[in-house]
Amino acid sequence: MDSTVCFLGAGSFGTALAVMLGKKGFKVNIWHRNNNIVEDINIKKENIKYLPKVVIPAGIKAYNEIEKSIEQCEFIVLAVPSHVVRQVCKKIQPFIKENQIIVSIAKGIEEGTGKRLSEVIKEELPNNPIVILSGPSHAEEVAQDIPTTVVVSSEHMDIAEKVQDLFMTNKFRVYTNDDLIGVEIGGAVKNIIALAAGVSDGIGYGDNTKAALMTRGMSEIIRIGTKLGGKQETFSGLTGMGDLIVTCTSMHSRNRRAGILIGKGYSTEEAIEEVGMVVEGIKACRAFYTLKEKLDVEMPITDTLYKVLFENKEPNYGVYELMTRDKKMEII
Repeated sequence: MDSTVCFLGAGSFGTALAVMLGKKGFKVNIWHRNNNIVEDINIKKENIKYLPKVVIPAGIKAYNEIEKSIEQCEFIVLAVPSHVVRQVCKKIQPFIKENQIIVSIAKGIEEGTGKRLSEVIKEELPNNPIVILSGPSHAEEVAQDIPTTVVVSSEHMDIAEKVQDLFMTNKFRVYTNDDLIGVEIGGAVKNIIALAAGVSDGIGYGDNTKAALMTRGMSEIIRIGTKLGGKQETFSGLTGMGDLIVTCTSMHSRNRRAGILIGKGYSTEEAIEEVGMVVEGIKACRAFYTLKEKLDVEMPITDTLYKVLFENKEPNYGVYELMTRDKKMEII
């Protein structure tokens, strides 16, 4: 088997990574069910919908037949939103070979089950090694070769090192981390905090408020992450603090942009429509709200955001409730 890489999904980040590998000289396949996107990539050499104005290298070919797209590929990258990871795994299960490596770049947990995405993938593709890639990495900057650092993690660190080698360039640095749980949970929960930071921006609050949300939000990430078995030190790294910083402060962040709109008075549905792409933090908020109730973990920012998103609580009043909670010592 040669080192062809297949990306299942043609969103902005998956496309940016595909372009990067194309520049490295790899043969890259991209699968998408939308014929217009497939034609744009193959004929116009551009993903006009999700990553416009970025030239697609010659070695990249798009398909709308999923079986054909994964043939002869050593690496299969799941570049789809978290809520369709299981569905896509089911699609490829009849065709996949045991030695093909699965790389997931989605950030979230499965609603309903509360399972991490590596667990979801393992249930559907039990014979394939799984690697998670996560960290502060906006697609728009990766596509422009702006220096970026990420982390890969797996139950099989020798396979993680293969994925590290695959993606490493002089502008895209890849670290390994053996804390698979921590890497996944940090990347998922930070989307909730980024939404909350965006709501604060939309209301018109300043840097003090955002600093408080990010810092206390990190406490929530650590609480739920360690409860689930992650290592506390992981959350100080790229997939915790690093990803939190970039997602809470950048206008590239869909979560922050959606939060800004909600803070300005948009409904959750209106904000999603305006952003025009998947806002992972909204689904993550619902999933982690259920999970933290089950595990009895204190997550007041997540609680408040849930009520704003799904119970029509006024954002201003949500902030008031957070600010008037019982006094306490600053602890994680």
